[in-house]
Amino acid sequence: MLRLDVLLVIIGMAIVTFACRAGGYAVLRVVRPSPFVDAMLRNIPGPLFAAYVALALSNMGPAAWVAAALVVLTQWKSGSVGLSILVGVGAVALLRPVLG
Repeated sequence: MLRLDVLLVIIGMAIVTFACRAGGYAVLRVVRPSPFVDAMLRNIPGPLFAAYVALALSNMGPAAWVAAALVVLTQWKSGSVGLSILVGVGAVALLRPVLG
């Protein structure tokens, strides 16, 4: 059963998310950011992703650490994100029963 209050909250969050993203694009079309802000906007996704991954790995066992190392090695050698994801998922699936 679909509840109206839940549906309205989801729609409201979607509108706010769109407004935040569209607002950022609108501002950056009018205002030219400084070189520092431009560099920060271009480079922040990497460190942010690393922070999320480090937090997740800190709560997981050795299988996840080995899989993460294999993902980094695969990405470094192949440059393929898709292959790296497959290697990581496969490594966790195979190593979790062994390493815990």
